[in-house]
Amino acid sequence: MPNTKGKRGTCYMFSRPFGKHGVVPLATYMRIYKKGDIVDIKGMGTIQKGMPHKCYHGKTGRVYNITQHSVGIIFHMSLWHSVCEQNKIPC
Repeated sequence: MPNTKGKRGTCYMFSRPFGKHGVVPLATYMRIYKKGDIVDIKGMGTIQKGMPHKCYHGKTGRVYNITQHSVGIIFHMSLWHSVCEQNKIPC
């Protein structure tokens, strides 16, 4: 069933690779982001809090806002043959 749209459609999207299950390394959380950095949005299945929606998974954007607990990302989204810079999400 490759075209599932429901909650279980994200089963393979958010799964961890082989041998990488378990506790997330601290270096993942200690990474420093600055305004203008280019980042990839990728949800991690081991931590469910603060996970982005599945439509943002795999998108690339740049950091425009940094707060104490999240990073704001803006990215280009194609909308009917035009590219607009409208989506701003905190991750």
